[in-house]
Amino acid sequence: MPVPIRRLFVALTLCCALVAGATACGSGEQSRTKDTAAAAKAVPAADSPSPTTSAERQKFAKTRFVANAGLAAGATYQWIVKPWKAGKFKKGAKGRRLALVKAGAAGLFAYNRLKAAQRNAQGDPTLSKALAPLGAGIEALKGLSGKLRKGDESAAGPFDDLIGQIKDAGRSAGAPIKEQVPTAAELTKS
Repeated sequence: MPVPIRRLFVALTLCCALVAGATACGSGEQSRTKDTAAAAKAVPAADSPSPTTSAERQKFAKTRFVANAGLAAGATYQWIVKPWKAGKFKKGAKGRRLALVKAGAAGLFAYNRLKAAQRNAQGDPTLSKALAPLGAGIEALKGLSGKLRKGDESAAGPFDDLIGQIKDAGRSAGAPIKEQVPTAAELTKS
């Protein structure tokens, strides 16, 4: 079956463009690395960039806080609070092991994001004042997975309460938090 000339022309053009693009990208990487290394040798240590100023550290502090706290709240609700309310953590419950594994991963993820949110809050005076009393509660989250594994069904309640307190603190500081449920892949990266 004969192929129309237009199709051959389009295919040939695309192939040439891909080859030219790959060749252009490949050669620039090595020269860019050499240029960067040469520039690093040429700049004395005294001229190296200074640490960020307090104004730069505070830039987007509320936005970062809202994003991190929202991810922590979403993970907590999706993989800890909902299964807890459904009774998945009770001994002998169907799907208990899987629920515990997911809750453990979500607990680690939420702890990681809450610590990041706490660091972000330090860049904004209003947020840092609002979150100051919640630092001990965030640290207490480390033992959640062990408590759930032992069958302590009430362990998820304080976790849910802490997320509520963080949401209230954000709202009072002018940074309302919206739950964002992370994907299972994001949970495993924490």
